[in-house]
Formats: sequence, C-alpha cells, structure tokens
Amino acid sequence: MFEKILIANRGEIALRIQRACRELGIKNVAVYSEADRDAKYVKLADESVCIGPPPSAKSYLHIPAIIAAAEVTDAEAIHPGYGFLSENADFAERVEQSGFVFIGPRPETIRLMGDKVSAKAAMQAAGVPVVPGSEGALPEDADECLRIARDIGYPVIIKAAGGGGGRGMRVVHTEAALLQAIQLTQAEAQAAFGNAAVYMEKFLANPRHIEFQVLADAHGNAVHLGERDCSLQRRHQKVLEEAPAPGLDAKLRNRLGERCAEACRRIGYRGAGTFEFLYEDGQFYFIEMNTRVQVEHPVTEMVTGVDIVQETIRIAAGEPLSIRQKDVQLRGHAIECRINAEDPRSFMPSPGRISLYHAPGGPGIRVDSHVYQNYYVPPYYDSMIGKVIAHGATRAQAIARMKIALTEMIVEGIKTNIPLHLELLNDAAFVDGGVSIHYLEKRLDKGKS
Repeated sequence: MFEKILIANRGEIALRIQRACRELGIKNVAVYSEADRDAKYVKLADESVCIGPPPSAKSYLHIPAIIAAAEVTDAEAIHPGYGFLSENADFAERVEQSGFVFIGPRPETIRLMGDKVSAKAAMQAAGVPVVPGSEGALPEDADECLRIARDIGYPVIIKAAGGGGGRGMRVVHTEAALLQAIQLTQAEAQAAFGNAAVYMEKFLANPRHIEFQVLADAHGNAVHLGERDCSLQRRHQKVLEEAPAPGLDAKLRNRLGERCAEACRRIGYRGAGTFEFLYEDGQFYFIEMNTRVQVEHPVTEMVTGVDIVQETIRIAAGEPLSIRQKDVQLRGHAIECRINAEDPRSFMPSPGRISLYHAPGGPGIRVDSHVYQNYYVPPYYDSMIGKVIAHGATRAQAIARMKIALTEMIVEGIKTNIPLHLELLNDAAFVDGGVSIHYLEKRLDKGKS
C-alpha cells in the first residue's frame, strides 16, 4: 500500500479522497490554487502545495505544476478525482513517466474509451448493446452521410467523437438539415476538442439515463455494483441521481451488469468506471464510458456498502478487488442532490461568502461538502458546493428523508438550488419514478411560460 498520495483536485472530491486516505492510514498531499488557500481539505492535509493562480489552466490543469508538487513532497501516487485532468490520457502518461502511480485506468484505456467511436466499437465487440448509428466516424462523402442517416432513420443526432459534457452534439430531424448540421458539429468539435471527427446515432425521443458502476483490478477481476438513474438533467448536466433505478427488473440489471464487467475484462480495464446507457422501451443502448470516479458515486456506496474511492486506491497499489460479484447486495434506496451555488430559477452562478451554514443530519443522511461558515465560494470553478445523500429502506423513505434534510440545511450569503430540489422531490412524475432525460428541461420551460 502507498505511504503518501497527492490529490490532484479541489472541492468536495478532494476532501472525499482525503478521508479515504486517512482511513487507510495513508498520508495525503493537497494541491491548491491561490483561490482555494483556505479550503477545509488544505487545512486538514498532511502537506499542501500551492500550484498557481485561480484560473484552472494555470493551476488544476497545469500538469508540470502537479508533477512538481508530487516530486517535492515525495508522493508515490496521484489521485485525479473527477473533472479537470481525471480523463486526460496525456496526464496519466506523464504521471507514470515521472515515476508515480496514476490512480485510474492505464493511459491507453483512457484513450480507447475517451474517443466515442472507438469506445462504441469496443463495446460492440464485448456484446454490450449500443445505439444504432454509423460505423465509426462519418465519411467526407455527402451522399454516403445521407445514406447512413436514411438507414438509421430520422431523427438522428450528430456527436463529436472526442466530446463530452453535453458539448459537440446536434439533433437533426430532416434530411434537408443534415449536411449543414454535420459541418457545424465538426467545426464545434475541432474548436472544443481539437478533433473534428463526428459520428451519427439514432436520436431516442424519451430515454432514461441509466449507468452501471464497475470496479476492475489488474488481476483480471471485475464486478458491477448495480446501476444509477441520472435522468434528471439540465443541459446534459446531472442534477439529482438515485440507486437503484426505479422499476428496473433485477434479472435485466444482473444481465447487463455482467456484460459491463465482462467488457472490463476484455479491454484490461483497471480502476473504477461507469458505463452510461440510454434506456427506452425496455432496451439499453451504450453511449459512453467514464474512466474515473463519478460525482454520484455515493448513492452506489450507500446501497452496496462498498467504498469505491478506497477500492480505486487498493487497485492502483496492485491489490486484488476486496469483493466478488456474489458479495454485492443492493440494500434499500439512495438519492443524491447536487447542491450548487446558483440562482434556482435563472441558474446564474452565485459565488460569494457563506455567512451562515448548517449541514443536515439524521438517519440515513450523508453530506459530502468542503464548505463551512464564512467560506468564500470562488467564481472560477464549477458551482457545486456539496452533495446531500439520503438512504432509506425504500425509495419512498429515501425521498422523505431527503426532503427533511433539505429543509434543515441552511446556506446563507449565497443563492443555492435547494428550492429546486425540494420542488422536484414533491413532483408527482418524479415520485412515481422513471422520468426521461428531457423531463426536467420541459418542466423548467413550462415554469417560464
């Protein structure tokens, strides 16, 4: 096991990784920008290193500064968390070339799964169901693109091969609009990702977003930890997640989960990963794989009892998985609300000083947050200031506990999206379970009219 790990991230995930290290008896190094000097995890770290000014490009995305911080503190491994450099294959490669262990998949695996076209091909080969679409990137021949779209059937969606985060995609409903949409998406993909390649898929009208959590070690062992429903989204960004997915048949869960685990074995996957699917009319369609710890990993931890972050550390240290598939049992239901520093109506970010803060508690409540009273929420980064997770014996109990927790939670001095979460928890369609990925945006649009 490692003696010292550098945490190459900030916010609640930096604190989450730090806690995992402390429980395992591992010393931790926090890196921080000048804007995060007073962060809780910086104060609690065994060692801390300032890696630059507030802009991410000059700090949390500045690879030489992070490598140098690991060198001067004699860290043995680097945990990237999520976001920033967590799915950057070049960073993983630089970490390993510099003599450190990257706590995550191998660089070549990140590249394979980071390109949506190669990821889809790899999943097809592993028997994982995928959305009907083009065989690889679209060709330059316009007539061939039109033929592919006719074979798939409209509407179709054009996606950037190197895309993510909801960027680099365009829905096309008619043949007349197809070629211009391809050109626009290619230009957007080149500008955003440095890769103009795009591909085409069938556009599903009202799917749910369901994802499977996997863990795999370097010894050929892989397990799935069930699924999460992440369908409540705004602009392709998740707002609320839950596990397990409401109404999903256990046999279907186990069958698809085992296919995901088998895909990990086939590609030699190592670490934590998430297979993301669209689910419509009883059918699953693979869309992408995230080669890192997810923001919503706590709901899976709550229903399985497995510490996903600690498992990533053990795997990187060369240890075999501490669990087998037969050990994985789903108990009860868990819901996570992402608490953002933003206006609950306009969604404008609301940075500033938290003048009063009170975290909720009670049975089944977990709060993952780095903020505290008098903490200053900087304007430079993602607006999420924490997550509230509620676990119950049933979904109804988890919802009830979450409502109580959010009414107890106090965050003053800035605006948060807590009022939106309370509205969603009382929404009849959400309470029934199984809303589509378009539900929240349609609901918000109705509220504006």
